[in-house]
Amino acid sequence: MKFSTAIRQPTRKRLERLGKADIVVGIPCFDNEGTIAHVIQTVEKGLALHYPKKHCVVIVADGGSVDDTREESEELEKSPWIERIVSIYRGVPGKGSAVREIFEAASLLRSEVCVLFDSDIRSITTGWVQRMVDGVLEDSYDFIAPYYTRYKYDGTITNNIVYHMTRALYGYRVRQPIGGDFAFSLPLVEEYITKDVWEKNVAKYGIDIWLTTTALTHKVKIAQANLGVKIHDVKDPAEALGPMFQQVVSTLFNLMEENESIWKEVKKSQPVPIIGPKVLVQPQPFPIDVPRLIRDFRIGYSNYREIWKKIVSSDDWHIIENLYQKPEKDFFIETEKWAKILYDLAAAYHHWKGGNRRIMVSLMTPLYYARVASFVNQTKDMSNDEAEAVVEDQAKIFEEKKDYLIQRWNEGVDYYEDLEEL
Repeated sequence: MKFSTAIRQPTRKRLERLGKADIVVGIPCFDNEGTIAHVIQTVEKGLALHYPKKHCVVIVADGGSVDDTREESEELEKSPWIERIVSIYRGVPGKGSAVREIFEAASLLRSEVCVLFDSDIRSITTGWVQRMVDGVLEDSYDFIAPYYTRYKYDGTITNNIVYHMTRALYGYRVRQPIGGDFAFSLPLVEEYITKDVWEKNVAKYGIDIWLTTTALTHKVKIAQANLGVKIHDVKDPAEALGPMFQQVVSTLFNLMEENESIWKEVKKSQPVPIIGPKVLVQPQPFPIDVPRLIRDFRIGYSNYREIWKKIVSSDDWHIIENLYQKPEKDFFIETEKWAKILYDLAAAYHHWKGGNRRIMVSLMTPLYYARVASFVNQTKDMSNDEAEAVVEDQAKIFEEKKDYLIQRWNEGVDYYEDLEEL
């Protein structure tokens, strides 16, 4: 079912009664009863502290939580002169549909700035609110991405795929393209809500990469806000990140097709301004189940190697075969080879017209597990700063290999015709 709006009628009536707002802060949520109160309280305290003369609205956009997320949100003591709306959005279940509701509300209220904060953030401060809002109101940026200090194994999809690909494709060094916490000008919000994407992966985990890529391709004024340490409900990639990988990567590849004429012309990347002082606090470590990552890669190899052979260049297939045989202590794949494998996957996705392309991405998920295990082995004895330097070096390699991507992308259907049998 296709929904013309994500706002239910009772919420719309309340927004119409409010009429106008200067600042809208949206908090997408689903089953976040343990963290939602802290996020709301911090946001409202930040708004009251830094913007006492502004009309502020906080929107909690819930996906039908089965815990007490909405009750926790409703029962919190409300800050004077700050409106709080707790609602259930309409649409495909997922963060993207919640964001759609928040954007539509910001447009109805004609707010000068719209900010998004994830509902599981434990390290949010009132300073986060100020840096995000001021980035739009005072510095006149249209799009503010977060700039965090994160534990070296937090954000494995970002550190091994999304940062590198976004930087190489679109030429901007946005360090956290899927960070979840963003700020937008009203014109950009209104550009987003005109797009016919809300029944796709954008409605789910694909929303963040879509928001960032759309901002980059529309050449709006962008910056990053120094937010300090990010502490949230972390997910071990061995346990929880398979669906996120599939939705984010599918969205990334769809955007490559949509923006082909743009990214093919980009030759190098440029830095993106970082606003706000650097916060010198180190994040807490957490465990990564490397044996499970390697095991899941090997299971994937056993089940899907014939499909992988049709996608990965014959020049590099031996890398994957050798990886299957390696013990945990020697498990490693070079960044140059990883970049080529990802570029092979993007090109195959582009040319595979015979079926559900998301299935192909799903079948490639074990290769992502292999890459994460490799990165852990490479950086296990490094500090967070040293591991960050490795990520930056890897991103440069993705830029250097971009000609390979364009070559594979342009090779045509013939090479990939066997994929239609899958």
